[in-house]
Amino acid sequence: MSEFHLKEYIQKRKQLVDEHLDRLLPQPEGPSGKVVEAMRYSISAGGKRVRPILMMAACEAVGGDFSTILPAACAMECVHTYSLIHDDLPAMDDDDLRRGKPTCHKVFGEAIAILAGDGLLTYAFELMTHPELTSYVGGRILNQAISIFAKAAGVAGMVGGQTADILFEDKPVDAQTLAYIHRHKTGALIRASVEMGALLGGGTPEQVERLSNYGTALGLAFQVVDDLLDVIGDEKKLGKPVGSDEKNKKATYPALFGIEETRKRAQDLKMEALDALSGFGSEAEPLRAIAIYVVERDR
Repeated sequence: MSEFHLKEYIQKRKQLVDEHLDRLLPQPEGPSGKVVEAMRYSISAGGKRVRPILMMAACEAVGGDFSTILPAACAMECVHTYSLIHDDLPAMDDDDLRRGKPTCHKVFGEAIAILAGDGLLTYAFELMTHPELTSYVGGRILNQAISIFAKAAGVAGMVGGQTADILFEDKPVDAQTLAYIHRHKTGALIRASVEMGALLGGGTPEQVERLSNYGTALGLAFQVVDDLLDVIGDEKKLGKPVGSDEKNKKATYPALFGIEETRKRAQDLKMEALDALSGFGSEAEPLRAIAIYVVERDR
């Protein structure tokens, strides 16, 4: 798949996710309307929808119909967005901009931003039981997918990684600890997106395992490149200030290994991801192209 085709693929899938998020999320009505408004503000702030697109692509790679798992794809974006809202808070990264727009707490205040994150997290699991998903997916498979999702979002995944990231601020970090932080903080949801897509799409245990391996390599590559862009990226393209990792004294690959070694690590992870797809045919071409894009991106 050429770069041109990948851009078209991502654009179409992103539009589909955006439309479903707008339709599936509650409307800002009544006394709780402000928190729903904040949820919708952050969801619609211009995200790339990488995780739901990966879920749909993995579903396709095992021969599934991606349109049947859209509530799950939207659920993944809700959890990702909740994590960004909380990451941006003064108690965490204290960021004023996200995707070129004021962060949720800058617009709605800290209390509503916290509640908006909580609202998106819990609504994600409501979406995992949505009739549009349960009418296509059997209970056993759905239970497995929800378990993968919950673990990836919780202390065994993203929350655990974020905790380690905070605790190791301004402290010496070795390569093993840094990999733990990145595999959990960022990598867990990316791996889960791919694994859930394969599972919900009817993949065999071997296919699910291979795609889980792809997601593990891709998730770490994504964060390695994020680390790199925070040092050498273009602020206008990123939509947020560069240098925030250094300002917040975060453990990063460039800080530990330097820029050139970090670039090499990203390329090695790309090859790991591509190798995991060696048993798939053209149906996995979107996943191959995404792996290349994630490592070569500039935003």
